[in-house]
Amino acid sequence: MDPYSELRQVRQNLEAMSKMVAGLENDILDTLKENTELKMENQLLREKLDKLTAEKAGKEVKSQSGLASLRKIYESGYHICNMYYGTHRDPSSDCMFCLDILDNFKHKGKGVGHASTK
Repeated sequence: MDPYSELRQVRQNLEAMSKMVAGLENDILDTLKENTELKMENQLLREKLDKLTAEKAGKEVKSQSGLASLRKIYESGYHICNMYYGTHRDPSSDCMFCLDILDNFKHKGKGVGHASTK
């Protein structure tokens, strides 16, 4: 085999491996996103189960525990807003949608309504 043919073969192999790596990268990102979504869903289901258990026992579950859970998820680097729900968030910048949810949740817990303006 001449050097040019060998070089062409190496280039083809490199392109095939590059496509494979890109595919694996996408698969990993999809898996991480699904894992995050499942963790959040699990947390919400646990909170719902706790609430149902508390109601059955005649106890009232305070909304502050839900706010604390949402804040914990947000501060750990994930979006809690409906626009980017479950995706990674740049920890160096805040998401106004997530912060709006946390703010509304806090006000709702205090009995203060939030009027949105358009």
